[in-house]
Amino acid sequence: MDTFRRLLGRLDAYWAAFLASLVAATIASVFDGLSLVLLLPFLRLLFEGDATGTGLATILGLILGAMVIKNVAHYAAVSVGVTVQERVVRDLRVDTYHALQAQSLGFFQRHKAGDLLTRLVADTEQVRTAVSLALASTVRNGVLVLVYLVILFVLSWRLALVTLVLAPALAIGLRPLFRRIRVRAQTQVAARGELGAVAADALSGARVIKTQLAEAQEADRFARAAGAAAESAVRFQRVAFLASPLGEVLGTGVIMALLVLGIAWAGPGGPIRPEVFLTFLAITMRLLPPVKQIAQFPAQVGDALAAARRVFALLDRPPEDVDSPGAVRFPGLRDSIRFDGVYVTFPDGTEALRGVDLDVRRGEIVAITGASGAGKSTLVDLLPRLIEPSAGRVLLDGVPVTAYRRESLRRAIGYVGQETVIFHDTVRANIALGTPDATDADIERAARQAHAHEFIMALPRGYDTVLEERGLRLSGGERQRIALARVVLRDPEMLILDEATSALDPESEQVVRQALVEAFAGRTVLVVAHRESTIAMAGRVVALEAGVCIDSRSTV
Repeated sequence: MDTFRRLLGRLDAYWAAFLASLVAATIASVFDGLSLVLLLPFLRLLFEGDATGTGLATILGLILGAMVIKNVAHYAAVSVGVTVQERVVRDLRVDTYHALQAQSLGFFQRHKAGDLLTRLVADTEQVRTAVSLALASTVRNGVLVLVYLVILFVLSWRLALVTLVLAPALAIGLRPLFRRIRVRAQTQVAARGELGAVAADALSGARVIKTQLAEAQEADRFARAAGAAAESAVRFQRVAFLASPLGEVLGTGVIMALLVLGIAWAGPGGPIRPEVFLTFLAITMRLLPPVKQIAQFPAQVGDALAAARRVFALLDRPPEDVDSPGAVRFPGLRDSIRFDGVYVTFPDGTEALRGVDLDVRRGEIVAITGASGAGKSTLVDLLPRLIEPSAGRVLLDGVPVTAYRRESLRRAIGYVGQETVIFHDTVRANIALGTPDATDADIERAARQAHAHEFIMALPRGYDTVLEERGLRLSGGERQRIALARVVLRDPEMLILDEATSALDPESEQVVRQALVEAFAGRTVLVVAHRESTIAMAGRVVALEAGVCIDSRSTV
């Protein structure tokens, strides 16, 4: 129940609304019980043969008034409760998103994007069930049960004690079932996360799947994941659904015991009057549904708590992308970048870099070449601290990059990669990514420098055109120029070009390369490249092989 307590702890931020919901639920419960207590004088009039006149009209009016107040208060409790639960889920999603942002690039490489997306969206959605049931079961039903118990003791302490002795059998009888429900719920949530990961692979890799004629293969993989998710859901639901019939059978046993004792005690000369017994029995019947709902709470909330545990696992993960204590703002590059005996070993034991030594002077353009897997991208990822070296250091003017705050360091470094990320937003917003305060004039100036203004103006709504996810309505060269304009707008003093033109046709490459030369003249540039035309931009070429620097030569 630690997970459930953590969820309840998130209600602290909304204690006033939670208290209002509790007060409204208490009022609804009190007037619900009052409407049943008013049955007592009504039945007494019936038994005494005086069911007409002013007394009956008064009682019926009181019952009607009590029901009106009860339902108004119940509506208020539910309305406030919905507001609280939605805000709790919103806060949990935002906190989970921030927790993901605090992780390193390696974390995202080690985890499936679909599974993380499932945790961020679907699992937090499931948490709503736990929060709403918490409000319904622990507040409204709990208060209702308490009010009913007080009334029952007032009516007949003897029958009330019998009820309290027999009622725990309901929870004890269902306890083994609840343990099985928790296990099945965790399995179901894990299977749902795997299904999300497989679906994300299929959607993001649609082009590869079609060109490789792998539709049937991927459809089979998705079907297997969907089948596993369905089977785990069926196993969970079969166990969870047992709670209701078992609870009803046990509850009926309690009612039968009360009937036997009540008939004996309500007879002539008995300690309980007949109208009191009937009222007691009516209230007990009304007591069973909230007791049953409380008893079913572990079954109903099991799936949600399993999802919450997956979310909390992310929230509890120590941040990886954080600054060192005492880190300062990066003041700008004055002299050189140095990679000093850098090693990078991935968690699976693969050595990406092995003792690389490299100096890059301020204002120099250096091309990094080598076969696929040589460690080129790993090397340039060290500069903005997207990954950290296993050994060795990266120095800026002799100072380790770890001495600087990541935000200021990355603001000084522009990055244009082979795979351009275009967001489902306007062209203007895509260019202003990371520079939210940019004016329209700044954005247009950056687009002109990136040779993107002309094709942007040809779009249906110019800079206000909403681009599809991944920019599918744009050509590869146009996407790259959007990315280039994004970097130009930030005006960084250092630039990383990681195969930025390798996927372009010669004509698009020529346009993008020209834009690069014009926009970043005089800046310090690291170029990861294969093409001779791209390498020709550099003043020096460094060759890597199997993570080792094997050559460094000037192109001048």
